[in-house]
Amino acid sequence: MARLRAPGGCPWDQEQTHQSIARCLVEESAEVLEAIDTENYELLREELGDLLLQVVFHAQIEEEAGRFDLEDVAREISEKLIRRHPHVFGDPDDKEEDADAVIDRWEKIKAEEKKARGEDDTNKLFKELPPQLPATLYADKIYKQACKLELQSAGDWDDEAVNELAEGLNEERVGLALFEWVAACRRVGIDPESALRKFTSSQVRRFEAQNRSRG
Repeated sequence: MARLRAPGGCPWDQEQTHQSIARCLVEESAEVLEAIDTENYELLREELGDLLLQVVFHAQIEEEAGRFDLEDVAREISEKLIRRHPHVFGDPDDKEEDADAVIDRWEKIKAEEKKARGEDDTNKLFKELPPQLPATLYADKIYKQACKLELQSAGDWDDEAVNELAEGLNEERVGLALFEWVAACRRVGIDPESALRKFTSSQVRRFEAQNRSRG
């Protein structure tokens, strides 16, 4: 990639910026997901390489700007993994019993890191999520947080209905139901992605407002 970007290299690669290749990152991620969904592991190997290329590309742009390089990227994630797994890399007697305990500790350490950077959000109920998340993934993560906070019965949705829907649910039925909802939305001119995101965001705002009023 350094040679492609250097004088005498590839004119296309030389012209690219973080912004111009951002879409490639999304597309390559989608192709990795497709390989996983189809359980095509030969294709997965190839697509992971394409995804890795995007990481290399962005790191190369930053190396040219003198801010960081690929080694810095690798070092930082290595240090983060060690820091957030003290039960593995720290005291041998400090072990976690299950995955939920590991996640809880990970979140606590992550919160401490943010606080050290001056990004303290300890007064917030819900942790910040990237605004670019697909609406279904956003809703899933918010509902997970709501359950952890024992707020699943306090929202504007009917959690009893959720429990009823969950009975006997499988991937095929979910796919069919979601497809029919998307088709119905299209028929009446509603963007289902936007509708779900707006509702989920409204629940976050509601719970955060209640939390502030109690504080």
